[in-house]
Amino acid sequence: MKTLGHWIDGKAVDGTSGRFGPVYDPATGAQPTQVALASTEEVDQAVASAREAYLGWRHSSLARRTSVLFRYRELLDARRDELAALITAEHGKVHSDALGEVARGLEVVELACGIPEQLKGELSTQVSTQVDVASLRQPVGVVAGITPFNFPGMVPLWMFPLAIACGNSFVLKPSEKDPSAAYFVAQIATEAGLPQGVLNVVNGDRVAVDRLLEHPDVDAVSFVGSTPIARHVQSRAVEHGKRVQALGGAKNHMLVLPDADLDYAADNAVNAAYGSAGERCMAVSVVVAVGDSADPLVEKIAERARTLRIGPGTDSESQMGPLITREHRDKVASYVPGAAAQGAEVVVDGTGYSVDGHPDGFFLGVSLLDRVTPDMDAYRDEIFGPVLCVVRAETYEEAIELVNSSRWGNGTAIFTRDGGAARRFQLEVEAGMVGVNVPIPVPVGYHSFGGWKDSLFGDLHIYGTDGVRFYTRGKVVTTRWPDPAKEGRRGLNLGFPQHD
Repeated sequence: MKTLGHWIDGKAVDGTSGRFGPVYDPATGAQPTQVALASTEEVDQAVASAREAYLGWRHSSLARRTSVLFRYRELLDARRDELAALITAEHGKVHSDALGEVARGLEVVELACGIPEQLKGELSTQVSTQVDVASLRQPVGVVAGITPFNFPGMVPLWMFPLAIACGNSFVLKPSEKDPSAAYFVAQIATEAGLPQGVLNVVNGDRVAVDRLLEHPDVDAVSFVGSTPIARHVQSRAVEHGKRVQALGGAKNHMLVLPDADLDYAADNAVNAAYGSAGERCMAVSVVVAVGDSADPLVEKIAERARTLRIGPGTDSESQMGPLITREHRDKVASYVPGAAAQGAEVVVDGTGYSVDGHPDGFFLGVSLLDRVTPDMDAYRDEIFGPVLCVVRAETYEEAIELVNSSRWGNGTAIFTRDGGAARRFQLEVEAGMVGVNVPIPVPVGYHSFGGWKDSLFGDLHIYGTDGVRFYTRGKVVTTRWPDPAKEGRRGLNLGFPQHD
């Protein structure tokens, strides 16, 4: 069995804690790898490496940082298939989906390559006699990134390229369920010429997470995961004086108005609900069918859902792969009979699905639940799997109230041909990311990703302009250079300075 350790100070480090976690192939149920779970001392070693590297890296020129990032981008692009294969092997998503994940991560690497434009300061001259004021942004120090299992390549790439471009050093704690992708991207960074210690990877569980949250030499924490853990990360890190952005869970609604192209809406509902086996924080998990769109829309979604090909991610004909673990698969499956018992109509039941030749894989078919109501568990909980709920609303007003009363506010979408309704929706809906005839409105790299309400803990979103602001601190410098040819200011004046 392969054992994966840590990446500290630019080299592989074996785990010494004696604790290991299983890493499965979700398509077969086999365990080809075990991952070392870091002790407190190993986390301290990674942070110490990052702190020492930061002292030099923060003074490196923008030209040097960007030259490393440009090389990194080229190496990563050349090996994108290799990275995608690692994602498929441990997460289970189909190869084309894994390639899409890599592509969206590369967007942020490309943004980081342009960091000189993002870090330009401001200068105001002669704000007072012989006085100039400049604003600049400087790195925060050592940043810890704690990333989820569902995007093991993309989310780390959403964090550390921008962080190191801004002059910080970084300690990455990926999910212990599928850690190889994060380890791989760190190795590539070293090949690109990133100095030792600027990027470190520690694998682990809650022991590692809690040590990073309380470590006195960690200055900021970026997190993506479930809402309960996001809340824990924020409160624990703030308690220890750290800057925090913690992105939590979601229950994303897709409104379909009666005037929408229902075939187009059904295609997109299926794509957004069942892609990556529903293990996306931006997956559509609730379709709100407004008015008389409901019956034909449910029929069209069901027709498409029944045709999906589910199988190993390595099979080029598979459209959806397995779930991440057996336990998670079983939990997701339990919502289908649970919803039926609470009064929902099970239109498509995927709980008995099996894949030939893979009896031990963590596969689950897709399910479609109609006539779901907000008091049902399938509606209230973040299922994080291939279960799509349909809630019926008589009017737009009823639909928008349903969305806005949700405790989550990550992403949402509306499908309509009515520009006025779409404009009203994007202004009235309480969510951080909105799609108009776009089911998964994940912004491009030069905008920022983040939700509202229980989907975000902290003030700043991830990547884009918000990302740059999170990884830097503002500083204002006021200077006076008296003209030696003229009489300088002399004498005592205890009054508060005034501009003149």
